[in-house]
Amino acid sequence: MSAKGPSNVTDVTSRVEAAGAKAAPASQTLSRGIRILEVLADARGPLSIDEIARRLEVHRSVAYRLLRTLEDHGLVERDAAGLVELGARMAALAAGVAHDLQAEALPELTAVAGDLGVTCFLAVLDHDECVTLSSVEPRHAVNPVAQRPGTRHPVTRGAPGKAILSLVPKASWPSGISGDLAAEVTDATTRGFATSHDEVIPSLRAVAVPLAVRGRGPAAIAVVFVASAHSDEEIAARLRRSAAAIRDALGG
Repeated sequence: MSAKGPSNVTDVTSRVEAAGAKAAPASQTLSRGIRILEVLADARGPLSIDEIARRLEVHRSVAYRLLRTLEDHGLVERDAAGLVELGARMAALAAGVAHDLQAEALPELTAVAGDLGVTCFLAVLDHDECVTLSSVEPRHAVNPVAQRPGTRHPVTRGAPGKAILSLVPKASWPSGISGDLAAEVTDATTRGFATSHDEVIPSLRAVAVPLAVRGRGPAAIAVVFVASAHSDEEIAARLRRSAAAIRDALGG
């Protein structure tokens, strides 16, 4: 065997298996099941089976079979009216993602929510999307804004997305970013925080600061609200203190 060839049979087997894995077609059933979880995470409330089928562009019977399997695993649940939402098992799975980051962030999210009376959350970059990892609502607010873990939207929209992009080299930004958005991200880099209004959910405002932790991907901590007695600058200052505390707790 030449010096350029595999050194042993194990190497050959590994390469063949890797090639086979790349060539194997994706599982449509698994893909659809994952898509259901994404749809439910993005929804602001429970959805009917018909609505889920419409969003997946599949027949109702197909959506029903997928939901039954997800329900068996506790990933989704149905209420008395038959409406579907994410199940408790999803929260347990989500808690295992970036566990140390979430663990250190939770006390800070709780403190910000209590100090400002608004919902505070931790978001991370997942490919070209901004995903909420954990969220805390203020305890005494009358109608707090819900920001459910697992909620995702394009990183090119919303304050946390802009804050995250301020940590990402321009060469790695998603394609098609407008000049206006590029200017907003540049401004967020200079100011140290980003803002948004009506970008993700109509009528809601958000303020976010970037969170860069060594060994972790780009993240942000943010608040979302309808109205606040605090200025954007005051909110950003409070968020920066929490971001610094999280970085220090995780060693930089």
